[in-house]
Amino acid sequence: MKFVDEAIITVHSGNGGAGCTSLKREKFIEKGGPDGGDGGKGGNVILKVNPAKRTLYDLRRQKLIKAQNGGYGQGKQRHGKKGEDKIIELPLGTTITDFDTNKVLIDLTENNQTFIIAEGGMGGKGNKHFSTSTNRTPRFCQPGIKGIELKIKLELKLLADMGLVGLPNAGKSTLISQISQARPKIADYPFTTLTPNLGMVEPEFGEPFAVADIPGLIEGAHKGTGLGIQFLKHIERTKILLHIIDVSMVDPDNPLASFDLINTELGKHSAKLAKKKQIVILNKIDLTDSEEKVTIFRNAYKGSDIFPISAATGKGTKDLVRAMAKALNLK
Repeated sequence: MKFVDEAIITVHSGNGGAGCTSLKREKFIEKGGPDGGDGGKGGNVILKVNPAKRTLYDLRRQKLIKAQNGGYGQGKQRHGKKGEDKIIELPLGTTITDFDTNKVLIDLTENNQTFIIAEGGMGGKGNKHFSTSTNRTPRFCQPGIKGIELKIKLELKLLADMGLVGLPNAGKSTLISQISQARPKIADYPFTTLTPNLGMVEPEFGEPFAVADIPGLIEGAHKGTGLGIQFLKHIERTKILLHIIDVSMVDPDNPLASFDLINTELGKHSAKLAKKKQIVILNKIDLTDSEEKVTIFRNAYKGSDIFPISAATGKGTKDLVRAMAKALNLK
């Protein structure tokens, strides 16, 4: 499931350092000539693809990214130091456009690809360069050239790392609002979620990752029944499914009924979906008799990766987020 992740930032390359006006002052030399050094070049702002980056989330908090200015020239023909480049690491597939003209500047499509988005200004020349036969002691130099300031828009078509599946009212929207900054509509009636919601989850370690909450699936979804069918083809591209179950609806006589129903619909739609790794979440453990029903489900399921939580209160969600990050190898 693709969503657009974007950030708008201003980049500023370093200013070039000014040249130096200096005259030699050496013992036994009556008339020293000019010896002012050149200013250093300003640093570039460079975009670089980092395959480990997944989102533009951290850049949303930055307004200005600036490279270092070049150093000033000095006497004795000492040149100013070159300004340090500023490297901005971006995920693969990021498109960069000029914010003012909407012109695409570069599409980063290759691992470790680099692109100079703003080149640093050249350093000014020292007075040594301006000595002539008629003016052997020039008392002027060049100022450095200013760096480039550019407002750019970064846009990444983000593929959700995980997809939330389950019956209507299982608590998918409540969960995504608990573990991310997403604020979907939440109500106590079926099919509250009419369109997918994307939440960016920030684990204790590693990069943020994207979780998609899709409309609830019901029996016959693979044939087009309900709202979730139009999104089933998209969650084929997610890495992991978060299968959320309302523990209060677990039937002691058939504990896996809702779990099997959803998996049947996934399998009928696509064999690829049926084989996808799942993390099973038993939601609403804050309700009466939930502990007993968790045990009943666990005994029937006999599998791993079961996380009892209360999306409403937040209980168990920290352990769940850690497990999600670990499953995505965000170490």
